[in-house]
Amino acid sequence: MQHEVITTGREVIATSGGMGSEVIIVPAIFGVIFGMYYLYISSRNKERLALIEKGAEANIFFNTKKSLTPTWKVLVINFAILMMGIGLGIFIGYMLHSVMSLPEEIAYPGTIFLVGGAALFTGFFVTKKLVHQK
Repeated sequence: MQHEVITTGREVIATSGGMGSEVIIVPAIFGVIFGMYYLYISSRNKERLALIEKGAEANIFFNTKKSLTPTWKVLVINFAILMMGIGLGIFIGYMLHSVMSLPEEIAYPGTIFLVGGAALFTGFFVTKKLVHQK
């Protein structure tokens, strides 16, 4: 790989002559996702075949109990509570930054993640209550 250095007055611009590692990242991510999906499907199939060979019934893999709460409701509730938590985290971060003179780099991410995590925890319990309610 050949490196090229360009100087323009005071600043030095370095360029590389080949493809960088950024070209490898996207295929690697897709490869990992595909590999995990493939392992999930193949191991599930092997488990079912092993049960059938032993003479056991494979109906334990089928869910006979239908969920009364639709999945979209659970996702919407959790997403709404998460967004409210992130908004509250931004507001609290602003208050910490302006009133208590806490550095912006600490106030915003800290409160956003803290309140966002608490919102996800709250969403879990709201969803649990919704499922047990029906």
